[in-house]
Amino acid sequence: MPAGPTEWTVPGQVGVGPWPGGRGAWPDDERYDPALLEHGDRRNVVDVYRYWRRDAVAADLAARAHPFHVAIENFGHDHNIGTVVRTANAFAAAGVHIIGRRRWNRRGAMVTDRYQQIHHHADVAGLVRFATEHRLAIVAVDNTPGAVPLETARLPRQCLLLFGQEGPGLTGEARAAASLVVSIAQFGSTRSINAGVAAGIAMHTWIRAHADLTRAW
Repeated sequence: MPAGPTEWTVPGQVGVGPWPGGRGAWPDDERYDPALLEHGDRRNVVDVYRYWRRDAVAADLAARAHPFHVAIENFGHDHNIGTVVRTANAFAAAGVHIIGRRRWNRRGAMVTDRYQQIHHHADVAGLVRFATEHRLAIVAVDNTPGAVPLETARLPRQCLLLFGQEGPGLTGEARAAASLVVSIAQFGSTRSINAGVAAGIAMHTWIRAHADLTRAW
């Protein structure tokens, strides 16, 4: 059978040990971190980035990034932001934008915020300025009257997916700033789905429409 990710090698063990062969066998490449080569790399990264320095990983991700961004409002200290950041990293979003409070719960990010471009905006107006400067169409994701079903919508290639916080959803200002509002089809009794889950669904919809799947790990 073909070899899988390194975390499959030993059950319960993530990552790899010291570089085989000792110092004399270390690769001559500035992207590699001497400390990781010597002691091993137990980080939550794909095998391609094993032993790489943090800034080298971040630079490579930025070069591979897709032309979509993700934004989430944080006026009530939303605990879903970490999940949004982790998912944005998995889908190689060009950036994550947090509107409102600077502080957010990083536990759900699983350290991916160290490699992901994170932007902060005090208010929606700041986000709109960024989107305008970078020619990003703002697409709000919210189950509100008049929203276009995400399942049939065509997301712009260069866009900023905007999500509200858990509970109240998007603010009126955020909805007004969007050139397109999309909703996710639901069939059960709950009024809404988790904001982190909604973000993952929307990002993957963009991936299905625009990503080059041959570049996936």
